[in-house]
Amino acid sequence: MRKDHLLLPNGNHIPAYYVLEYPDWVNVIAITREGQFVMVRQYRHARRITAYELCAGVCEEKDASPLDAARRELLEETGYGNGTWSLFMEVCGNPGKDTNKTYCFLATDVEKVSAQHLDETESLSVHLLSYDEVKRLLQTNQMHQALMAAPLWKYVAEHGR
Repeated sequence: MRKDHLLLPNGNHIPAYYVLEYPDWVNVIAITREGQFVMVRQYRHARRITAYELCAGVCEEKDASPLDAARRELLEETGYGNGTWSLFMEVCGNPGKDTNKTYCFLATDVEKVSAQHLDETESLSVHLLSYDEVKRLLQTNQMHQALMAAPLWKYVAEHGR
């Protein structure tokens, strides 16, 4: 976190404007050849909930690009890989306070290629959900992470059945 002295375009001053500096993030809408969404379920301590989420993570220095980070995260967290990948959208959690953006990828025709390789700080389970199950999670407010709900809603809007 940093504290800035902010001068607004209209000339007003904000002497203590706090900004959270984060690295960029990635998340992945991963869909198998059979049309199943590869989701994870994990505990989120701040809200004290266990919830379904997209595979996601931080862009690390070892990653050559956000796409490389997304491929790495999907493989590590779920054991799924391969398929056809494209950048689906970019979003910011709160551009008024946060410095980073989230790159949301769509990976289709993914397949199980290995076991999970979780970090010591990760504890999550992998679940394959149908399109209807994912849509129901969205409609019943069970997708708590806005940076994941946004690309999923976009997917539903563009690929609705």
